[in-house]
This record gives sequence, structure tokens and C-alpha cells, in this order.
Amino acid sequence: MAADQGDDSLYPIAVLIDELRNEDVQLRLNSIKKLSTIALALGVERTRSELIPFLTDTIYDEDEVLLALAEQLGQFTPLVGGTEYVHCLLPPLESLATVEETVVRDKAVDSLRIIAEKHSPSDLENHFVPLVKRLSGGDWFTSRTSACGLFAVAYPRVSSSVKAELRQHFRNLCGDDTPMVRRAAAGMLGSFAKAVELDYLKSELIPLFISLAQDEQVGNDSVRLLAVEACVSIAGLLSPDDINVHVMPTLRAAAEDKSWRVRYMVADKFTELQKAVGPEITEKDLVPAFQSLLKDCEAEVRAASAHKIKEFAQNLPANCRETVIMTNILPCVKDLVSDANQHVKSALASVIMGLSPILGKDNTIEHLLPLFLTQLKDECPEVRLNIISNLDCVNEVIGIKQLSQSLLPAIVELAEDTKWRVRLAIIEYMPLLAGQLGVEFFDEKLNSLCMTWLVDHVFAIRDAATKNLQKLVEKFGLEWAQQTVIPKVLQMSRDQNYLHRLTCLFCINLLSDACGPELTVKLLLPTILTMANDNVANVRFNVAKSLQKIGKKLDSALLNTQVKPCLDKLKSDGDIDVCHFAYEAVDALKLS
Repeated sequence: MAADQGDDSLYPIAVLIDELRNEDVQLRLNSIKKLSTIALALGVERTRSELIPFLTDTIYDEDEVLLALAEQLGQFTPLVGGTEYVHCLLPPLESLATVEETVVRDKAVDSLRIIAEKHSPSDLENHFVPLVKRLSGGDWFTSRTSACGLFAVAYPRVSSSVKAELRQHFRNLCGDDTPMVRRAAAGMLGSFAKAVELDYLKSELIPLFISLAQDEQVGNDSVRLLAVEACVSIAGLLSPDDINVHVMPTLRAAAEDKSWRVRYMVADKFTELQKAVGPEITEKDLVPAFQSLLKDCEAEVRAASAHKIKEFAQNLPANCRETVIMTNILPCVKDLVSDANQHVKSALASVIMGLSPILGKDNTIEHLLPLFLTQLKDECPEVRLNIISNLDCVNEVIGIKQLSQSLLPAIVELAEDTKWRVRLAIIEYMPLLAGQLGVEFFDEKLNSLCMTWLVDHVFAIRDAATKNLQKLVEKFGLEWAQQTVIPKVLQMSRDQNYLHRLTCLFCINLLSDACGPELTVKLLLPTILTMANDNVANVRFNVAKSLQKIGKKLDSALLNTQVKPCLDKLKSDGDIDVCHFAYEAVDALKLS
């Protein structure tokens, strides 16, 4: 009996060993994902003494299996007996942190950072810090890159002497011969800077930062690129005077770096840098740098800078905001409006309207409206969409009257464009415009356009117009629909062109959702029933489809007295398609 119990207790680990040696990768992956269940079955002692050593010794598998293992081990603290024994998870994670595949190493480092928080200060010094040192001094670059991500979590809770050792190891990594290691160190410099005392930050880390930001590895700008990210963290920890001395020379150089990717990173992080350095340095140094980035020779840099225009303008000191925008930023914006690259124009269009509330009514009318108009007529649909999407901020500043005189004629012109794709784009913006302009203005200026689209010669336009009507009814309400839309739609049921009569049915199908049962019975159902007598079979079988859709909203009395007789008549129609859809509707509504 005792022998049986011993065999039973070995069963989970035996199964795991068998599955991990199986040739099927998916089976091995599934067994790794069940590790926590196996650990629970084994208990904390056997998990520590058998499972963890087994996993450490057998780390050689497909990357997806190792990735799953690295993720699982980060959640293993309770399964090995809690924080007192958490250090026993370090050996397998250390091995995983040295493998060739980057995603596996990164996940192992993430898990190591999680369990570092669970270590007591003494366990950190006795177990975790030696692991960091071993990885830092590893022969392969893979272990040294992984080590870079562990300094910030270990540093705050160890003794002064150990802190000094950690700083020395980090310094060695920043000067490593391998660019991948220096790149990893540059990427983690900002988080390590937040953990280090201010004096050591100035005396030891800033020289490393300056060195990394000037890294001149031939054909490799990735170290300098990541040093820009550290700029934000370091600047946020220093006083304005220290920023001027230690950070700004490096930042100025990065903004003019010969590599466009470094300049792009500066542009991408620009508003974060602006907040970190403060208003005085922004006015003195960042404004000229921002102008330079907006005029950059690379489109990617110009686009990244253009994205930041609104936020940069908002964050400028209040006492000089308008002057800086009008003198330094607006001339660059005027050039970007006619940029050759559509991504640059699109990026600008997404933020340019946000300058209106900052500059006020007069400056918007004089300087910004002509730019909005140019972009509204741009050949790129995304540029036009970004302008239309943000009309409300301009409306709040200059008022609806001025807006209608300046921008709406351009919108109407696009809505009547000979290219159907341009018309389609404007239809898709119409519900957005309606919400921004209000019902009265919409009825006066744009309602007739929406109705005209319903009889367009291109089906895609008619289809989009019916969906547009549904959204407008949802926005403006049933009373508006009853007075403005429904009479015009129902009138189309008598149109000589059968395509227009079909559009009427498609509109009714969608409007019934927005209008509710009462209006559907009162106004829409009678029109559908009348159209069952249409002389075009295509219209008649769409009547059957409409009755099937609307019938689900009707009570049984109406179904039996009005809908069923109509469908019975269509069931005996001379056209086979009409009969088919009529039978289908009867079955769906359970009227047989």
C-alpha cells in the first residue's frame, strides 16, 4: 500500500517528464502551461527539490515553450513556499535570460523583476545580486543584455557597498564592446537613474549618458537612439541649472544628429522632454529645436514633429505662448500644409484644429482658416477626415456663421465631386458633421445633400446614404425623422426608377431599427405592403425580405392581419426568387 502511495506521488513529475520529451511541440507547450497544476499536486517541498531542478536542467526547447516557461516562473512564488524560498526560482530564470531568442530573454527578465520584489534585502544580496553579477560578466552578449534590466529593481534595497558594485557593473555594460549590450544599457539607463541617489546620478550616470548619446558605432545608431529616452527620465530628476549643464548639450546634438532615426526619437519624445526641462529652457532651447525638426529633410521626422504641434503649443509658458506660435511655429505649419508627403499632412491635420482655442478668434480667421480650407481639399482622404473630425474645436472659437461661410462650401463641393470615392468619403463624415453643427444648421445646409445621395447612380453611394440616414435619425431623434426624412424616403416608393424604389426599401429596413415599433407600423409598414404589387420582381422579393425583418418587431395580430396575407400572395408569385423569399419570411416569422 505504501509503495502504491509512493508511485502515486511520483506520477505528476513522471507525466511532465514524458510530455516534455515528446516530439510534439504543442504537447510540450501544453505541459508547460500546466506547470502550476503540477506544482500544486507535488506540494511546495517537492516543487523546490524536484520540479525546479528538473526544469533548470532541461532548458533546451523550442522558443515558444521556453517563452511559456519564463512567463510561468514569474508567478511561481506561492508554489515554492512564498517569499522565504523565492530565490530557488532564480536558477531556471537565469538560464532562460541567456538564451538566443530575444522574446524569451525579455520575458525571463520580466519574471526576474517580478520575483526581485519578493526577495528580502538579505536574500537580494545573497542570491539576486550574485545572479546580476554573473549575467553582467557572461561570455555571451545575451546574458549581458539581460543583466541591464535588473539593476533598477535590485539597487534600492541593498547596502552601500553592494550599490557601489552594481554601479560599477552597470558602468562596464555601458562601455561594452558589443553594440547590443550598450543598446540594452542605454534603454535601461532612465529606469536605473530613478533608483540611484542624486549625487551618484550626477557624478557617475550622467557621464555614462553623455557617452552613450555620442556612441559612434559604424552603421549603428540604436545606442544613441535609446539614449534619447533616458534624456526624459534624467531631466525629470535634475534642477533647471543641472539640466542646462548636463542634459541640454546632448539633447541639442541629438536633435541635429546625422541619423534620422535619432532625430525621429527626439521628435517623438519632444513634449515629454518639454515637461521635464521646464518653461525657461523650453523657450530658450526647445523652440528652435522644434522648428528645426518641423523642417527636417526626412518625412518621418516631420510627421512625428507635426503630431506634437498642438501639445507643444499648449505646454508653452502662458506669457509667451501666442508670440512663439505666431512667430516660430505657424510659418512651419504653413509649409507642412503643402508637404509632399501625405503622412506629414495627415499628422498635421489631426492636430492643427487644436491651435484655434489657443490662438483665439481673430488669429484663427486670419491665419488658420486658409490652412484648414487647403487641407479640406487635399487629395488624401485621411487628411480631409482629420480636418472634418475636429471641426467642433474651430466652431467653438469662431462660431457657426463664420464656419459656414468659410469651410462648408468646400464640404458641399466635395459632396458633389465627380469621383464617387470622394463623395463616399464625405457621406461617411456626415453624422460627425451633423453632431458638430446641430440640427437647424444641418437642415438648412446639408439635409438636401443627404437626400440627393439616395438617388446617386453608384450603388456604393446609395448604400452608404441609407446607413447615413439611420445614424442621423439616431442623432437627431424621431420627431426630426418624422418631419424631415421619412416623407422623402416614402415618396421614393413611387419613383419611376426601380433602383430608387429598392433604395426606399433599404432605407425602411434601417429606419425601422431607429424609429421603433410605433412609427414603423404607422408610416413604414403600409408603404412596404403597397410595394408588394410592384411590377419589378427584384422589388417584390425585397418586399418579402423587408417584411421578414420588420415582422419581428410586430405583434401577432398585425402579423396575421396584414403581413401574412401579403406574404401568401407573394408565395404564389410568377417569379421563383420572389416565391423563395416569401416562403423564407413565412418560416422565419412562424406564420405557416
